[in-house]
Amino acid sequence: MNAENNRDESLHLFIVLSRACEWVTAHAHRDIRRYGLNPTEYAVLELLYHKGSQPLQQIGGKILMTSGNITYVVDKLEQKGLVVRKPCPEDRRVSFAEITEKGTAFLDEAFPQHRQAIEAAVAGLTAEEKRQAIGLLKKLGVAAQQSFK
Repeated sequence: MNAENNRDESLHLFIVLSRACEWVTAHAHRDIRRYGLNPTEYAVLELLYHKGSQPLQQIGGKILMTSGNITYVVDKLEQKGLVVRKPCPEDRRVSFAEITEKGTAFLDEAFPQHRQAIEAAVAGLTAEEKRQAIGLLKKLGVAAQQSFK
């Protein structure tokens, strides 16, 4: 039996998956930095662009960040004129983040280029392989989430 056959397949999968994720993420982050944003700023802006106004308290859960970080990120996006805060008329404790016209114009231009950067990062797979990978990774993620105690 060769060494490859003796390798722990779960550990091997983890290593391969981690490396692939790092390289695909590197493509995305390099593209995002071209626009003078960090990945979290871009994620918040993209969320608002695609999903509309969002309560600040819920943004973190949607992009996997802590609420303290979101406040800081929204502050930075406000300073750049890409986002505004709007108070909730029904509940003074709630504020919404909303993309500005400048933010929308920015993503109208940046998002198609960002999509191309992501396409380049995953170009090693055919369309069918991408569909298979999506299915398998969703299955893996759900199982890992369910077994996390």
